[in-house]
Amino acid sequence: MKRVLTCAVIAVVTAAGVLAQNPQNNPMLGTWKMNLAKSKYTPGPAPQSQTSTIEAAGNGVKNVTKITTADGKETSYQYTATSLDGKEFPITGSGPGGGDTIAIKRVNANTYDSTITKSGKVVQTSHVVYSKDGKTRTITAKGTSSSGQATTNISVYERQN
Repeated sequence: MKRVLTCAVIAVVTAAGVLAQNPQNNPMLGTWKMNLAKSKYTPGPAPQSQTSTIEAAGNGVKNVTKITTADGKETSYQYTATSLDGKEFPITGSGPGGGDTIAIKRVNANTYDSTITKSGKVVQTSHVVYSKDGKTRTITAKGTSSSGQATTNISVYERQN
């Protein structure tokens, strides 16, 4: 009886681990539009708009972000992070803080931390929390702008799909 119970417990724990790693259960997935009224950029200015489309890629994500800057310029960046275990992946386009790599680590089911680097130097760290209802994500990012200025930004996004 103990052996059957032990096997059952191992099966449940293993299934829970697999379920947690399944990208289809990833709260990141979807299209996210920044809510400017709820976001705060220090020192600023905030962009006019920002939308991220995130889809599954391996055990991680592919992120394409389109931005209209404060002065109206269109820019974008993207990356494919096939794992969420802290491994670095390249960023193409105009990454945050001019970054050229990102490393994302899953903290728990709704929380992720990321580090963005440029030429091996950290330019931004982010703490990302997805609401339990899956409708919002809040990114608290601290770093250095491409001009070398310290930044602290709190960006609130709403799920579009």
